[in-house]
Amino acid sequence: MRLVILDWATMTAHEDLSPECFRPFADEIDCYSLTSPGEAAARIGDAELVLCNKVPITGEVIEACPNLKYIGLFATGYNNVDIPAATARGIRVCNAGSYSTNAVAQLVFAFMLDHFSKLPLYNLDVRQGKWCTSPTFSYFPYPTMELAGKTLSVIGFGSIGKAVAKIADAFGMQVLVSTRTVPAHAPYPMVTLAEAFARADVLTLHCPLTEDTSQLVNAIRLGSMKPSAILINTARGGVVAEHDLAEALNNDVIAGAYLDVLQQEPMNPDTPLRHAKNCVITPHIAWAPLETRQRLLGIVTDNLQHFLAGNPQNLVN
Repeated sequence: MRLVILDWATMTAHEDLSPECFRPFADEIDCYSLTSPGEAAARIGDAELVLCNKVPITGEVIEACPNLKYIGLFATGYNNVDIPAATARGIRVCNAGSYSTNAVAQLVFAFMLDHFSKLPLYNLDVRQGKWCTSPTFSYFPYPTMELAGKTLSVIGFGSIGKAVAKIADAFGMQVLVSTRTVPAHAPYPMVTLAEAFARADVLTLHCPLTEDTSQLVNAIRLGSMKPSAILINTARGGVVAEHDLAEALNNDVIAGAYLDVLQQEPMNPDTPLRHAKNCVITPHIAWAPLETRQRLLGIVTDNLQHFLAGNPQNLVN
């Protein structure tokens, strides 16, 4: 049994994780740091088992690899795999869900606290000696605000949306939820998208990228928001119309945006958001804490073990 790992570098930047956990499941393991789309078929070759994160496993790749029986994903999303082609060949595809809930919710509140508490600005001023020369004991030129009482609109109410709402509740925020599937016993007011945008002091996105949600955040909806509101996106970049958001920020339609995902990743240097006003962009790091990646690795390992035992889990086909 041969196992090929196509893009291990996406799982670790500091060698804080090891692929040795897969050693018991294969006689031969080939582990590549990164694999270009054109290299995938040759590297998989005669292997029965493949693990990857973002490498495209197209119908052409599947056709060129006659022994392939299993594709395991270091991710929840599986849009990089041609699922119909895999299904037609009897190849099982397993993903890893609900591993990043805590980490993503944590980043959402790091963004919120950055905006409302202004810590980077105050830290910079203190380092530059401005507190030393302050005429009063307390130096506060930058307005700060409490989260308590602010309205948080949560778009999407899966595991991450639920975690964000729970934390917001603890801060004393007023939580509104807009979601495609309304839960039977909703703990928070369920509202339309229009109401969620209009009432939000903070609007946070936790919905999947589908035909219905593509460019859900656009000029019309941004124009309906409060000028003091901020947008947070830790979901998928395609949920936001980037040009519309840049225009809204540069024209003070909303007060700010915090983005951990973009339409093109790595970031296109020409994205209009790169130099937009009051726009903080992080390089898709919400899922990156060590504990989160350890949890992900555990799920992927468990998926492989279950497949080899004849009872696959977390199937997407």
